[in-house]
Amino acid sequence: GLRPQATGTIRLGKQDLQSSRRSDIARHLALLTQHDEDAFPATVLETVLVGRHPHIRPFQWESQEDFRLARQALKYVDLHGLEERTVATLSGGERRRLAIAQVLAQRPDIYLLDEPANHLDPQHELDILALFRRIADQGGAVITSLHDVNLAARFADQCLLLFGNGRWLLGPSDEVLSEANLSRLYETPIQAIEWRGHRFFFTTDGLTSAIDKAS
Repeated sequence: GLRPQATGTIRLGKQDLQSSRRSDIARHLALLTQHDEDAFPATVLETVLVGRHPHIRPFQWESQEDFRLARQALKYVDLHGLEERTVATLSGGERRRLAIAQVLAQRPDIYLLDEPANHLDPQHELDILALFRRIADQGGAVITSLHDVNLAARFADQCLLLFGNGRWLLGPSDEVLSEANLSRLYETPIQAIEWRGHRFFFTTDGLTSAIDKAS
């Protein structure tokens, strides 16, 4: 709903998106943008509580339940204990996890996530995506853009490949994410290996270069 559609109608459930109130949309749909902006100084807890605003009536203060859900969201992203820290003192990875906690506190039906693993170390990448995997398993809808194809292969049910020229490919991840499709997508040779029950993709040019340097 941030931009009007060129043609047709977009619905959220049974409601037309363009005619819906923003607060109604926000109770069902959460958006995580790729870049975070902090216009005003705030604490970690105050920031995550913004996610509860769609559920609070005008001029109403946050309830104890709102605070509970906010603290729970911080625990999910490993930020518990930092509630009173100012956002400006956080690292890039901590700020990213705070933004994720904010959409978790919103408790929507649908999550739209733009590069949720940005700035995260490998363990937090896995923890955050496993968290959204559990949300999807429990009936939520999670739609995310990911540049790391190995994360997509590990966590996604369906994948949409956008080739940049109007061409696209959509289907089950284990079918769409193939050596041939990914080689066309990235315009570089991609190979796959199976290891410990997971499939991993890598560029053969990069592997050859690493071997040459090692030798």
